[in-house]
Amino acid sequence: MRIIGIDPGTVITGIGIIDTSGSGATIVDFDAVTSFKGLKLPDRLKKIYDTCTEKIIKYKPQEFAIETAFYGKNVQSLLKLGQARGVAIIAALNQNIPVSEYSPREIKKSITGNGASTKSTVSSVVKSILSIKTELDTHDISDALAVALCHSFKRSDHLNMLVSEISKVSWSDFILSNPDKIFNRN
Repeated sequence: MRIIGIDPGTVITGIGIIDTSGSGATIVDFDAVTSFKGLKLPDRLKKIYDTCTEKIIKYKPQEFAIETAFYGKNVQSLLKLGQARGVAIIAALNQNIPVSEYSPREIKKSITGNGASTKSTVSSVVKSILSIKTELDTHDISDALAVALCHSFKRSDHLNMLVSEISKVSWSDFILSNPDKIFNRN
């Protein structure tokens, strides 16, 4: 499964793309969309949209995960962050990719086991999980990779739960519950 993770921001948006198979994950690509503070907001948003669309078309992820907005001290920043999230989500939806959202706390907890972890701790654990030997340019990139990993972990948990539930049902139970799905040769 190929997953694109996004850490949205109007100054820097992190993008991380991973492949998952079995119990492992490998990096496909990572990037940061950097906008100069002097650039007008609509131009920043277009740059985020265009880069996300370009990465989606190039790498063809099957799923898209993004960090949800959190309320800080500045309402104006929250509104801008919401716009950055919106254009990234639209880039995914325009390519028919399902979107999942995770809170910062949920992402940190899935990566480090602690929802209050620092960005440095998250970055260190992400580098360890993905066997990254070099420094990542920004925490936004490691956060984007963490979003993709979080989605992978949550998806695996969900699939394991479904398999567990399905294995509890016998064929005779299935036949009794779904008579319309049984083909009778007579």
